[in-house]
Amino acid sequence: MARFRRKACIALFLFTLFIFGTMMGLRTLKPSDGFSDLAPGLELMPFAEQSEKRSMSSEVISRPQGTVYTQQQTNVYYDLHIFYYMWYGNPKFDGNYIHWDHVMVPHWDPKISASYPKGRHSPPEDIGSSFYPELGPYSSKDPEVLEGHMRQLKAAAIGVVVLSWYPPGTADENGEAVEDLVPLVLEAALRHNIKVAFHIQPYKDRDDRTLHDNIKYIIDNFGSHAAFYRYKTSTSKTLPLFYIYDSYLTPPEAWANLLTLTGSHSVRNTPYDAVFIGLLVEEGHKHDILTAGYDGIYTYFASNGFSYGSSHQNWKSIKSFCDTNNLMFIPSVGPGYIDTSIRPWNNHNTRNRVNGKYYETALQAALTVRPEIVSITSFNEWHEGTQIEKAMPKKTATRLYLDYLPHQSDLYLVLTRKWAEHFNKEKEQWLM
Repeated sequence: MARFRRKACIALFLFTLFIFGTMMGLRTLKPSDGFSDLAPGLELMPFAEQSEKRSMSSEVISRPQGTVYTQQQTNVYYDLHIFYYMWYGNPKFDGNYIHWDHVMVPHWDPKISASYPKGRHSPPEDIGSSFYPELGPYSSKDPEVLEGHMRQLKAAAIGVVVLSWYPPGTADENGEAVEDLVPLVLEAALRHNIKVAFHIQPYKDRDDRTLHDNIKYIIDNFGSHAAFYRYKTSTSKTLPLFYIYDSYLTPPEAWANLLTLTGSHSVRNTPYDAVFIGLLVEEGHKHDILTAGYDGIYTYFASNGFSYGSSHQNWKSIKSFCDTNNLMFIPSVGPGYIDTSIRPWNNHNTRNRVNGKYYETALQAALTVRPEIVSITSFNEWHEGTQIEKAMPKKTATRLYLDYLPHQSDLYLVLTRKWAEHFNKEKEQWLM
């Protein structure tokens, strides 16, 4: 009996020692030991493991789950472009709210439209967005906002901001002219080693001749700025790059007057030559873009399945078409899509963010086709819920806004930087 008690005591001592050793070991584990503080499921992705080991800065930013870590943020990647909107205003800087008070767009069918709310939003509590910006309903003219945006872009490793642009004196139907902000954006971008390109919008009567005037104006006024983006082509030319939104609205034969060598007012081999990227929505637009003389294709929309061009499953065949015809393919990825704050009837195009997984799926789909450039829709298109800008939780008496919880407000900046690193590493392998 005494011998049994002695053995039991020894066994208990050894078991206690084992438990103590195990607990001490667990306390010393780090993410590199195989544990991850990313969102559930993300640690399964090969990239999540690779990027942890690549140091980027001395600045401190927060991980999705709130863990603070150190990361080099001195570098940005110029093959990562993001669409940027400077159309927002508030009473302090503009005398009134602009765009935050967006009208609720009626459905084209009056019978359907009758079932949905009408009127305008009423900031600051009620804004034209399903999310609420961490900076509040800001003005694009606020220097602190602009500086803060550039810090966020740099934290996300984004090298090129693509400005939504209208000619001087013109604007979208819900905003005001903002041409005077372009120099301020260029200066702010320069301070953060970021470049600026232009996303030319479909203003009234835009055609090949007015676009010629636009290109001349932009290059003459901003082309010499150190932050003005230029792309090095396969023929070693260094040219400006322009995205032309809704390019399909103009017949390809008209665009050919501007964009082909034999066009009646061609910019080719002139001081105003550039890389022109047309928007692909329907499948037939591939051939129109080729006939028009464009240099490449982008897809813009962040709603997978919304159009032929925005459907991830079609990107492989689009890339093949582009490779065959010496065109650049720039797929557009986004973190999600929801525009029901301004189009209340458009629920069927909503794409939930799924805590960042939707975004990562889009990024993975883009990298699979080995593009030269990836574009992101968007930094701050709040109306359509495609922003990666920081958002905050907010609840009012009449509204509950969406947010990025359980993650922190910089979730999509962190994910963008991680995938930017992955994209850069992948490109090195493609070129070997």
